[in-house]
Amino acid sequence: MIPRLEFAASQPVRAALQAIGRTEDLRFSPDNRLLVLAGFRRRLCLVLGVRIEGPAEDPRVTVHDFLELVSPGIGLVHGIDFLDDRTIAVGNRDGQVALFTLPVGELGGRRFQAEPIATVPGSLTRWVRSPGSVATWQGEDGVRRLLVCNNYIHTVTGHVLGGPDGFRPARAAFLLHRGLRIPDGITVSHDGRWIAVSSHATHDVKLFDGSRNLGWRTSPAGVLRGAAYPHGLRFTADDRRILVADAGEPLVHVYESDGDWSGARDSVRAVPVLDSATFERGRTDKAGQTNREEGGPKGVDIDRSGRVMALTCQEEPLAFFSMASVAG
Repeated sequence: MIPRLEFAASQPVRAALQAIGRTEDLRFSPDNRLLVLAGFRRRLCLVLGVRIEGPAEDPRVTVHDFLELVSPGIGLVHGIDFLDDRTIAVGNRDGQVALFTLPVGELGGRRFQAEPIATVPGSLTRWVRSPGSVATWQGEDGVRRLLVCNNYIHTVTGHVLGGPDGFRPARAAFLLHRGLRIPDGITVSHDGRWIAVSSHATHDVKLFDGSRNLGWRTSPAGVLRGAAYPHGLRFTADDRRILVADAGEPLVHVYESDGDWSGARDSVRAVPVLDSATFERGRTDKAGQTNREEGGPKGVDIDRSGRVMALTCQEEPLAFFSMASVAG
């Protein structure tokens, strides 16, 4: 197991982390001041104030404040992404995707009740159903787009955002389906070309080429092999590496390319991030039965300076590692 970065935090912050229960995705804000965790069972988003300092080979992490974001628009929250420094999209497995504006000023170690500023409803008759992980990006044309993994109908939908503030769902843009079976995580390369989707039941990650017209018949251009049950995933800043959290193993897999993610490839590193006792505890249910799809890391993200990897799972709500140790 690679060494963790011990992080400084007050007792109230640590208590909030311990109380969050089952987690799914997590995400740093664009300004690198916030880190948001999906509190799945508690139906909340835990917003943490973070500071990352020091050199790349020895970064220092401080978690100095927290806020519990609750809302009628937050249910079984699975996915989170930022549209800007204070606006987040939240994917709820039991209903809809909701957008929220986080309060300004100090987080204050409090519970904050919010109303969505916009929603992408889910139902049996619409594209969005059982939404999970989400990803947002803004293209060269200035238009914001939202991608939604619809777990149990095995699709990814694309939505154009517009309106006066640029955050209102304006129209559905495309739908991806081929090669996906329970899409459980999603990320977009920084240049906007590649969409990487964790396909839980096919035990791989599919990559779609965003420079082409995307639609129902679009086949994956690439595939990442070797993860048991891939979940959260993230491109590095140069788009030449992808980190994939393996929910079925105590590992984060590292994949490399020259920037072209076409074709099939295996990981160049499988990085142990959980000790065996924590992993076994996470994959054992109350009846003592082993669930081979659980126990490993769920959410993974890289801070915006590229120095730190953060991950989360039910038995380990938050852990940090230096990217230098992850990349090898």
